[in-house]
Amino acid sequence: MGAEQSDGHWRISLDDGSTIHADAVALAIGNQEPGGLKAFAGAGDRYIANPWGDDARAAVEDLAASGGDVLLIGTGLTMVDLVLSLDAAGHQGSILALSRRGQAPRGHADYEAAPVEAEAVPHGRVAAMWRWLRQRSAEVGWRAAVDSLRPYSHRLWQSLDPVEQERFLRHARPWWDVHRHRIAPEVAATVARLVAEGRLQIMAGRIISATGTADGIDVELRRRGDDAPQWRSFAYAINCTGPLHAIERTRDPLLRSLFGANATGPDQLGIGLEVDEKSRAGERLWALGPLTKGRYWEIIAVPDIREQAAEVAEDIARELNA
Repeated sequence: MGAEQSDGHWRISLDDGSTIHADAVALAIGNQEPGGLKAFAGAGDRYIANPWGDDARAAVEDLAASGGDVLLIGTGLTMVDLVLSLDAAGHQGSILALSRRGQAPRGHADYEAAPVEAEAVPHGRVAAMWRWLRQRSAEVGWRAAVDSLRPYSHRLWQSLDPVEQERFLRHARPWWDVHRHRIAPEVAATVARLVAEGRLQIMAGRIISATGTADGIDVELRRRGDDAPQWRSFAYAINCTGPLHAIERTRDPLLRSLFGANATGPDQLGIGLEVDEKSRAGERLWALGPLTKGRYWEIIAVPDIREQAAEVAEDIARELNA
């Protein structure tokens, strides 16, 4: 699949050899599969690189049938999805979920909303925002404090210069993600039950190396705070680090063709496409959702994307009717 532009018009080539001609293109292709993990480069087919693909579904079925142990690399929402799939399939083996900080998504719960005015929230500095959020959380509860920022998330993100945005991604993002993108109470209860039963362990640590074996993967890892590494054997290891965070490494053929033709390009952080205030990624080319997170950051929830889609549709209509 690919796209090329000529005289202001687009020609989209599909995998079956057919083509589509269009006056405008809107890229709404969602998240990209996770990036590769160097430690697992030679780990064999028991390492599942894409947690959302057919290989992952087959691995879940095999694990449920065999009761084998599994390593989930990453402890965010993707990890939760895999844990639920394994539990629903009847898996009885052990699950180790590992990430650098060992932080897992928090659960939803009832709370009393505590809205704030945008001017009450510090802009432009991650440290100042973080101090405000900690203080506000102590006053009204962290759920109310975090959710009170939702109406201003785009404005707050865009108030940060590139250095501050990089600082957020390096230091604050893991904590923000697990508090902002919460899981349903029933899901949180399932995760807690599996932990209590000893079937799920969530660990802070890092992978040192991985070696494929005849029937699984041997992994060398170091728990945070430990001096010495440990070796663990797993039937499978599944990459749950979340969507690709370096857009230039995408394997999507459409995006690759657009990059090759210089029709669009990465944003200044390299996490999505460079778009303007109208979500335009190039000449008669628009992008929506996670592809625009470099500009908006909070642009993965349905309400945010729905609003963006309406604005993009209006802009396309103006462009084509001009």
